[in-house]
Amino acid sequence: MESVTRLADYWPHVVGAVTIAVDLATAAHILLRKEDTRAAVGWLGLVWLAPLLGALLYWTFGVNRIKRRARLLFARRTPIALQACSAAVAPAALREVLPPDCYHLSHLAELTERVTNQPLMAGNRINPLVNGDAAYPAMIEAIGGARQTVSLATYIFDNDRWGRRFRAALREARGRGVEVRVLIDAIGARYSFPPIVWGLRRDHVPVARFMRSVMPWRFRYFNLRSHRKILVVDGRLGFTGGMNIRGGAVLKEGPRHPVQDLHFRVEGPVVAELQRAFADDWQFTTGEVLTGDGWFPELPRAGSAVARGISDGPDEDFDKLRFAILGALACAHRSIRIHTPYFLPDSELATGLRVAALRGATVEILLPERGNLRMVQWASTAGLGELLASGCRVFLAPPPFDHSKTLVVDDAWTLLGSANWDPRSLVLNFEFNVECYDPEVATAVSRLFADKRAASRELQAVELAARPLAARLRDRAFRLFSPYL
Repeated sequence: MESVTRLADYWPHVVGAVTIAVDLATAAHILLRKEDTRAAVGWLGLVWLAPLLGALLYWTFGVNRIKRRARLLFARRTPIALQACSAAVAPAALREVLPPDCYHLSHLAELTERVTNQPLMAGNRINPLVNGDAAYPAMIEAIGGARQTVSLATYIFDNDRWGRRFRAALREARGRGVEVRVLIDAIGARYSFPPIVWGLRRDHVPVARFMRSVMPWRFRYFNLRSHRKILVVDGRLGFTGGMNIRGGAVLKEGPRHPVQDLHFRVEGPVVAELQRAFADDWQFTTGEVLTGDGWFPELPRAGSAVARGISDGPDEDFDKLRFAILGALACAHRSIRIHTPYFLPDSELATGLRVAALRGATVEILLPERGNLRMVQWASTAGLGELLASGCRVFLAPPPFDHSKTLVVDDAWTLLGSANWDPRSLVLNFEFNVECYDPEVATAVSRLFADKRAASRELQAVELAARPLAARLRDRAFRLFSPYL
């Protein structure tokens, strides 16, 4: 009885000591791991104001397990090294291809080289393909002409009319003896039923699903997805951009859910970067290492564009694309043109845009007037007021929904690929983009941008301020969840 009494006397002290120890350990982790000062202060306040509960919330929601999990999963990959390429050039060589008023972009090239640890490649040809009307026939024709290898990676591969055309082209290539590999994101594969994966397997086409999930349904907000869109034929001809494989992108056929989009045909030495990005993901998913001249041949020069592939994801490639974008905003002298379907820039990217506008650069942002993800659009709208107040211009494009993703700086540098301007692309998912130093490519993309801008309406600050209070509160509330949207 006496021992029980003694235990009852001491248990509050034990609980108190455990609470202090847990809170101290949690505070130390916050101080060491949280680089965002505001986030660190917020979590520290919660930990000490709500003992144990605050620590529990932090370890549940405040730790970036996404990046940690990705790094652990991808740690066993065998690095795929490219052959030495005579097309590799130093940033200083850009003076030979850029006009004198764009020489400052060589500083951007130096930054991306240090961030990516990859050289610039000279001698590329990059052509935009508007909508599935232009992109899909070109891609299917390329598959039809394949002699050795075809590698295809995509987020969504619908089992619709155009999906079946791609399936038939892949089946026929396989029948000719071509080595074919198809990689589809496990969530993106569920956008249609029955999934195209079943048909490809019946056709004996090697196909795999990236990061298979135990969830039996698709969900737009799952993390660690492969959002890359890459097609490489014979290791020589590449296609990349923002386009999935689904019939809605072919506007001339009047689909029920039309989607505008932009893809690019790529030739030259930088195609090896597209192939390596695919090979890395294929090895991770299946364990097979793709090597040899069929996958990685020597690539002759095909044009005048200087380009570099940028793989990005929550593994060893973390933050590479974000650094490249921040560098581009800092280097811009005259103009910045952003075309994206989802626009949720973090505070640093938003500040970069505001600073560029305040120092005199023209900053134009083209967004869909009617998005396909309501919560994302609400959160995006909440952040537009500060940009407009700093001199940025925002244009809202009418339907059909525009899924294009490009960034053009000073009419000489173009960033194209799969990434959106949101945390899901820049932090949580795997993306592939190409930076291109070529006034011709920038002019072609800017012309497409200008045509869509002319058909759009410009958003005014007074319009945002005049919205009902309920709408503004809703948008601000969803803005708080932007890292998860």
